[in-house]
Amino acid sequence: MTPGDISTLNWTKGNGLLPVIVQHARTGSVLMTGYVNREALTLMEERHEVVLWSRTRQCLWFKGETSGNRIAVERIVPDCDRDALLVLGRPSGPACHTGASSCFAAAEPETSRLDFLMALEQVVSDRLTAPTTGSYITKLAAGGIRRLAQKVGEEGLEVALAASAPEEELISESADLLFHLIVLLKSRSLSLANVAHALALRHAEHRREPPEAKPCA
Repeated sequence: MTPGDISTLNWTKGNGLLPVIVQHARTGSVLMTGYVNREALTLMEERHEVVLWSRTRQCLWFKGETSGNRIAVERIVPDCDRDALLVLGRPSGPACHTGASSCFAAAEPETSRLDFLMALEQVVSDRLTAPTTGSYITKLAAGGIRRLAQKVGEEGLEVALAASAPEEELISESADLLFHLIVLLKSRSLSLANVAHALALRHAEHRREPPEAKPCA
């Protein structure tokens, strides 16, 4: 956003305040909510960190000023009515004053498992960018694309063989496959998000297909 964008926001509806949803830029988890006035939003853009307006204390609130758990801002997006903001950021520590990673910790048990895949992608990406001695990911990458492809094929076969095995074994083999697939994708500068996008496009295309014509009686 730019100063010009700030002036086009709907400040009247909330009496000079806009509600803000802070979301993890990597995992998609909702970290916290708050409010901004014009000054807080301007500072947030200038400092590239979450700055809010405290309605309780009636003052600016620099997130993490006391705890050190700041949230670096990557992007600020207004909603369709321009009366609310989505802030995509990268937390340096727990976002909640309770020590939880999110102020919505009660919802985490169901979502954090999927969030972990994105965190794992980041770990893989870091290892590929900066190889680490003793790292299995570094060792895999050193074998090149052919070795990675071979490994994914081997793990895929293990999943197929485990199809009729106890569910714990099937889950374990599937985890191995998914891990090696992530390494292969990241080595090609791709991610699970690219795969999910392809699946979404297929789903949308399928829904647009006209129903099969039935012969006349």
